[in-house]
Amino acid sequence: MPELPEVETVRRGLERHVAGRVIDAVEVLHPRAVRRHVAGPADFAAALRGRRVAAPLRRGKYLWLPADDDALLAHLGMSGQLVVGEPDRELSPHVRVRFTFRDRGPDLRFIDQRTFGHLLLSPGGARLPSVIAHIAPDPLEDAFDRVAFAARLRSRRSGIKRALLDQSLVSGVGNIYADEALWRARLHWARAADRLRGPDVNRLLDAVQEVFAEALGAGGTSFDRLYVNVNGESGYFDRALAVYGREGQPCPRCGTPVRRDPFMNRSAYSCPVCQPRPRNGRA
Repeated sequence: MPELPEVETVRRGLERHVAGRVIDAVEVLHPRAVRRHVAGPADFAAALRGRRVAAPLRRGKYLWLPADDDALLAHLGMSGQLVVGEPDRELSPHVRVRFTFRDRGPDLRFIDQRTFGHLLLSPGGARLPSVIAHIAPDPLEDAFDRVAFAARLRSRRSGIKRALLDQSLVSGVGNIYADEALWRARLHWARAADRLRGPDVNRLLDAVQEVFAEALGAGGTSFDRLYVNVNGESGYFDRALAVYGREGQPCPRCGTPVRRDPFMNRSAYSCPVCQPRPRNGRA
């Protein structure tokens, strides 16, 4: 699933290619793509026709295009893409929604092979859509409060990684970047959040922000063609991953083979030497 760096990369692309343009028509080619727009596909298309979209905004893994006082909200799910291009190019079978603009320039297509992503129009949501108001600010937002985050993290009776993946605590962190940040901070994913000291939390948060910045510079992480930016190009941060997906390969810091453990129906990757596992998860 695209995480914060991938979604922010898409947001920046939309800002360059779509912001300020007026929507001419909307074609909903698969109703599942707008399943959370309760009034249905026809209303979704009609409500957006003639709207001028402003510069896109983002919180965590969600992004939206303000349209007057409302918001065109997008969640990319597992395989969603927002891609711009010449309007007369071939329409792929995985295009779910197509937006054309009055200037007859490049169109915008929501492509979603697995159809887990979605679009919806959030009334009055130009500044922050109500449907995602419960999601915590992410570490790149001005609204992010390090002190409040530290206090809430240290109040959790769970492992650190589980806490990092809780979007009500901090948004935008997924499996890839949690493992990478924990490796950089030399913290094991199972270490108890409520046993962390202040310097541990600061080191972890610095690592999260650092890995996000580096991933953004590389255009995000692409393991396949399911994540691309608005120009259809893949990110290349996968070349810089230290532990994620590298089971049995040497840790870049100490050379010890990277370990993979089952975690919440997924996997957690760590270095057994740099990130020693706590006893009973309560160290």
